Amino acid sequence: MHLELVSLIVHDYDEAVDFFTRALGFELVEDSPAVTTVGGRPKRWVVVRAPGARTGLLLARADGSRQQAAVGDQHGGRVGFFLRVEDFEERYRHLLAAGVRFLGEPRHEPYGTVAVFLDVAGNHWDLLGPARPAEPAEPAEAR
Repeated sequence: MHLELVSLIVHDYDEAVDFFTRALGFELVEDSPAVTTVGGRPKRWVVVRAPGARTGLLLARADGSRQQAAVGDQHGGRVGFFLRVEDFEERYRHLLAAGVRFLGEPRHEPYGTVAVFLDVAGNHWDLLGPARPAEPAEPAEAR
């Protein structure tokens, strides 16, 4: 068993695909027509995912006022997505060059170097570098 998809509500399919593939380097796994919405508007089944990942993001275009209100605020202003990378500095520079908006400078935490950025819809993401190795405990007799 594994988590297959997480839905991400966006304003526009093509804008979201561009952001996730160009800026983040995700793969476009599927982009096909889907059954129309309850109101009869056409929609698409659009899935992106990080290279090598099993879990993908289903990019779902907002339909109706309730979904429009959720775009960019799916986690109430908290970080809701966490992108772990092997080379933090390289990926951070790439995202900056791609125009990704960061909300502050990178900082070092026990779980890795982290910087918060916004996706195309305005959702908060953590860009995470590798976790730092635990520092060896000081021997009791040295204290």
